[in-house]
Amino acid sequence: MKLLLPKQHGAWAMLIVPFLLGGAAGQFTLLHIPLFAGWFFLYLATHPLLLYMKGRKKQLHTKWGMAYLSIAGFFLLIVLLFEWRMAGFGVAMLPFFFINMYFAKQKKDRAFTNDIIAIFVFCIGGLASYYLGSRVLDLQGMFVMGLCFLFFLGSTFFIKSMIREKKNRKFRWYSWGYHGGLLLLASLVSGAMWVIPFIPSVTRAIMFYGKNLKVMQMGIIEVINSVYFLLSILVLMTTTG
Repeated sequence: MKLLLPKQHGAWAMLIVPFLLGGAAGQFTLLHIPLFAGWFFLYLATHPLLLYMKGRKKQLHTKWGMAYLSIAGFFLLIVLLFEWRMAGFGVAMLPFFFINMYFAKQKKDRAFTNDIIAIFVFCIGGLASYYLGSRVLDLQGMFVMGLCFLFFLGSTFFIKSMIREKKNRKFRWYSWGYHGGLLLLASLVSGAMWVIPFIPSVTRAIMFYGKNLKVMQMGIIEVINSVYFLLSILVLMTTTG
């Protein structure tokens, strides 16, 4: 039986990068193992559930959705037995998931607003990872997740400008303007060193615009860029304290 898996390449990076950075900033614990397992299967569950909202093969998607949710619930229950406050992060995600469901129901799940909502959810997952290690929600955790949000918002601009909005010249300038502003914001708020994680994002947004890249090629570019972002942030957290 073939597994029902999400096909969005960028979403896998959104799932993993904020979680790893949150754990690294807050300190990893053994509880991060069941937390990530639960987070992973919870993400898998959203795919069939959103397809269900579109009215596609409801019986099949219900089966897969419930199976993934059951596995996710098992691992997350382990975390809650040791730290019940983690439930608050699940509650915080619910409104955003309902918005995603609405967009799926309207068959507008590729809308830019829906992408922003999804990034928020992944960053909440990163905050959960941070809190599990640090047991506090402070400016450091918010700062790291803010960087993740800004980075993946840039990815959304880039992908949109290459596919759905590739003939929209205004959107090109929106994308370039955002990436340029991102460098300025990072330097003003955090210092020149924090510009480094975003340099490849700006470069690829300008260099590859208008190129006839295949979806797989763009996926590879985003994976490489995400790995660079992850490693550079880890280095900066270590060297700048």
